[in-house]
Amino acid sequence: MEFRTLQERLRQALQTRIDAGNLTGLELARQSGFRQAHICNFLNRKRGLSLEGMDRVLEVQQLTIFDLLEPDEVNRHATNIAPGEGEFENVILVEGGIAAGEPSVTSDNVKEILKFKKNFLRRLRSDMASARDAWHRFVLVKVDAHDGMSMHPRLLPGSTVLIDRHYNSLRPYRKKERNMYAVRAQGGCTIKYVELTGSNLILRPHNDHYLVSVLPIEEDKTFADYIVGRVCHVSIET
Repeated sequence: MEFRTLQERLRQALQTRIDAGNLTGLELARQSGFRQAHICNFLNRKRGLSLEGMDRVLEVQQLTIFDLLEPDEVNRHATNIAPGEGEFENVILVEGGIAAGEPSVTSDNVKEILKFKKNFLRRLRSDMASARDAWHRFVLVKVDAHDGMSMHPRLLPGSTVLIDRHYNSLRPYRKKERNMYAVRAQGGCTIKYVELTGSNLILRPHNDHYLVSVLPIEEDKTFADYIVGRVCHVSIET
């Protein structure tokens, strides 16, 4: 991205705060140490800021470069994963807590990179009950012993599941077949069948020897906030 584009994004971010009544040009000048005329000229596109000047404005307004990027740009730069070549796409393996809580996955949270056919990934339908456009779509998670046995024989401990985080609705992907979901729980995620009953999510195992659990939905949230994504592929090592 060009420096000129970053300056324009910064102007827009500052103008949004000014229009909302949360900032004035005079306040910004005082905070950053610039003359008011200098700041006004910047906001009115009559002059630019130096790199040092931008750093000062970003710091006093508690902004970062990532706040000036579009969601797809954040995803592209934050993951730092090279695109797949030929017919294969790179998909990242992460911990359950990262899959559940991080829309953009940073490279230091990537445990492994596996390859999936691009045609397979393209065919998968998304279904977003709440906005997920800014979320890195596909991630992989290793299933722990408890989830593996509770969903046996569909899963086994140590299975690797491909999660489509752009599918957080409860509509069946295929008629008469229950979706398996990764669900946000206890700081990580668990793999279960999911039903909505009132203000609770019912998490059901496939194995009848394991208990059904109830996940209350907080007042300011919806069921979709708890759905990490649909399990769309399972790899079981033998």
